[in-house]
Parts: sequence; structure tokens; C-alpha cells
Amino acid sequence: MDNFLYALASVIIVSLISFVGALFLFFKRKISHSQLLIMVGFAAGAMLAAAFFDLIPEALANNAASTPFFVFAGILLFLFMESFLHWHHCQIEKCSVYKIKSVGYMNLVCGGMHNFLDGIVIASAYLASAPIGIAATLAIIAHEIPHELGDFAVLLHAGFKVKKALFYNFLSATTAIAGTLVGYFFLSSFQSLIPPATALAAGGFIYIATSDLFPEISKHHEVRHMALQLLSVLIGAGAIYFVVGALRG
Repeated sequence: MDNFLYALASVIIVSLISFVGALFLFFKRKISHSQLLIMVGFAAGAMLAAAFFDLIPEALANNAASTPFFVFAGILLFLFMESFLHWHHCQIEKCSVYKIKSVGYMNLVCGGMHNFLDGIVIASAYLASAPIGIAATLAIIAHEIPHELGDFAVLLHAGFKVKKALFYNFLSATTAIAGTLVGYFFLSSFQSLIPPATALAAGGFIYIATSDLFPEISKHHEVRHMALQLLSVLIGAGAIYFVVGALRG
């Protein structure tokens, strides 16, 4: 029971990382459009790095044969999800007044899947021992900080107000708590579903980054803007790459 309480406390701390975006606003109250696009570039780089350097290798290690299929399925799933969100909105209001873009909602869904899997990782680590559980928690915190900052930037870009973005990002992060509960008590029943779910989440990140975020940041063609956008993408990808590499090394 002690390890369960440790696991629960750990996943709550991990969920609170979703408020990291509030720190940015604390130091800089107003974000300009160009600064927001740089943050979106950071998010795109972080998403692609999370997919290619973290989620896909993790899925391949556990189920190599079906991983490409589920990554492809994840891309198609989020394509149809975005199409449905556009269609559903246009049945209710004029598409021209579509204020909150579907990418925000898709990012919440994909982030929720990722956080749920993180919760399962925390649970399985604490089932082994408390020290392993603490190490896993610290590892997840390390890669969640750049990831959650990117998620917050995507929600702002999608049209969410600051408070609403923080709230919905936190709700998405709390799926980690559900993952810990499921993992701690039912891990043996759900273990076979973890690799395909990981690959689906990777496909979702790839779709959001390449279909929605890259087109947004590539609209500006001034050399200075292009250089800053490329740099922000590389910083986002590098943050995830080096954290994942350090933890696996």
C-alpha cells in the first residue's frame, strides 16, 4: 500500500507539470504573435522528437512487427478526427468564424494518450520497487517539462485563452493519474495494449506537427523569421532528444 501511495503522489506531481506555461506568463505577461509562432515551432520540434526518439523506439522494443502499422493508423486517425471536428463545427456555425482550431483539441487528445502511458510507466516502476518508481518519476518529469510547454503553446495558438489553456492542459495531464490506477491494479490485463497505444500516440504527434503546426510557422518568409522558426524547432527537438538520450544512456 505504501508504494501505491508513493505512485499516486508521484503522478499528481507529474500532472502539475502541465502548469509550466504559467511560469512563462509570470515573467512575460503578453506574448506577441511572432513569439507565439516561435513557441509553436518549439512545440512542433518537441512533438516530432517525442514521436521518433521516444514513442516509436519504445513501441518497437515491445512489438516491432505491428509498430509501423499503428503509427500509420495513428496518422489516419488524427486526420479523420480533424476532418470530423471541422465538419461538425461547420454544421453549427459559419466556418469563417471558427475561433478555436481543431488542432488544439487534437493536441489535448494525443497529449492525454501520452500522459496515460506515462502513468502506466510510473505504476509499473513502483510495482518493482520504490527507488525504481522514484527514478521513473524523475525521468518523466524531465521530458514532460519541454513537452507540456509545447502543448501550452499549441493551445494558445489554437485560440484558447490563457486560463482555459492552462485548465485544459491540466485536464489532459490528469489522464496520467488514470494510467497509474489502471497500471497498478490491472497492468497484466492491459500490458499487450501498451505498444499499439504508444505507436498510435506517435502517429498523432507526427500528424499534428507536420499537418497543422509546420504550415502555420512557414507562412512568414522573411529570412529572420525563418531562421528563428528553424531554431525553435531544433531547440524543441533537441530538448526531447537529449533528455531521452540521457535517460536511456
